[in-house]
Amino acid sequence: MKVLMVYPEYPETFWSFKHALKFVSKKAAYPPLGLMTVSAMLPEEWEKKLIDMNTDTLSDEDILNSNYVMISSMDIQFDSAKKVLQRCKDLGVKTIAGGPLFTTRPEEFSEVDHLVLGEAEVTLAPFLHDLEKGRAKHIYRSDGFPDISNSTIPDWKLLDMRKYSSMNIQY
Repeated sequence: MKVLMVYPEYPETFWSFKHALKFVSKKAAYPPLGLMTVSAMLPEEWEKKLIDMNTDTLSDEDILNSNYVMISSMDIQFDSAKKVLQRCKDLGVKTIAGGPLFTTRPEEFSEVDHLVLGEAEVTLAPFLHDLEKGRAKHIYRSDGFPDISNSTIPDWKLLDMRKYSSMNIQY
């Protein structure tokens, strides 16, 4: 299975730090920790690629070379996320979406093939089980919060850390 993980672009705001990042020769403030954590939870034999649109360009070739595009984003990335999803739909590539934006506003994303909502540590395993069996549903939802001490270590090998001004710590 080939999965492309996409983190949409932040719009230019004070909090995107676009102008300040130029002073330190970086492309983004923080890496997409959520997608990197989800990557570590996916089957090891899957081929995974991460494109953070804040540091790199998403090409149609990247999308077409994937069986699925997985996308996660914050609310402020709504417009970019919508554009990515439309590109995937136009190119005929299935999508899997999760994260804060999709969890809080799932009704606005009918174009997504599979919504994995809530905490991935709880919701991802049932989705992957059903996907493997060929019967994945449109929506998977979890309530509550998992024990963070059971969370996997993010898949840092997907990332060029030199592009970021800071690194995240989850605790």
